[in-house]
Amino acid sequence: MAAPKRKPRKAADAFGEEMEKMAESLRAPGAFLLALESRAPLELGATLAAWPLLKSAPQGDGHPVIVFPGLGAGDFSTVPLRNFLDAQGYDTYGWDLGFNFGPREGVLQKSLTRVADIHEKTGRKVSLIGWSLGGVYAREFAKALPTHIRSVITLGTPFGGDPKATNAWRFYEFASGHKLDDPELLEHLKEAPPVPTTSIFSRSDGVVAWPLSVQAESKRAENVEVIASHVGLGLNPAALYAVADRLAQPEGKWKKFDRGGWRRWFFRDPARSADQFF
Repeated sequence: MAAPKRKPRKAADAFGEEMEKMAESLRAPGAFLLALESRAPLELGATLAAWPLLKSAPQGDGHPVIVFPGLGAGDFSTVPLRNFLDAQGYDTYGWDLGFNFGPREGVLQKSLTRVADIHEKTGRKVSLIGWSLGGVYAREFAKALPTHIRSVITLGTPFGGDPKATNAWRFYEFASGHKLDDPELLEHLKEAPPVPTTSIFSRSDGVVAWPLSVQAESKRAENVEVIASHVGLGLNPAALYAVADRLAQPEGKWKKFDRGGWRRWFFRDPARSADQFF
């Protein structure tokens, strides 16, 4: 009797399994990738040069968007991103809590209250964007307040494994006073929020080992790959376009990012072989 044929695995499923295996033995990006973080000003220059083209990105519908900064950064770091989203027609907010030194006392509750207040004030669901550590906040706030959240977008956020596979974990422990040694918490962070969620990541990220930013694909969870530095993800023209495209999805009619046509030259398929970094 012939053995039953196995159903062919989807590329995204195989990629997810590959990421899980890699996450078990990840290390922080090496010196070469860390040195490449110095290209962030060039990414800002590319965005300024591409501004007329970026303006052709899908327009917004005026719904509120909150942007959470990365570790050690504040709202000033997200000004280019928020200005771009304002110009695209969104009601954009910073996190308004100074520098992000981790989940110190009162930070998470104040942020949750801010999300709820903006939702109540505008009468609309809120989209959350988080850069690096800010993306961890965005994902967790969406889990806590799913009826208030329209979508989540993260930029180089380490949620998928050992946070010590980054070049920032020592600073995080020093600044926040929290140790990164809670296996149950780390497992919880891998779970995607119950709302449409996009993780934008770069294999040339010099701060976060890129597999940490890859989530399991589902009907409401996806990964979008760009070529960018970690420090430049919120300044990078391809990343900005992807953010605008994702936010413009009609509420209740979210679809995954389309890499067809000209986009294939700027947005890679994350499900290709994991050993291809560039």
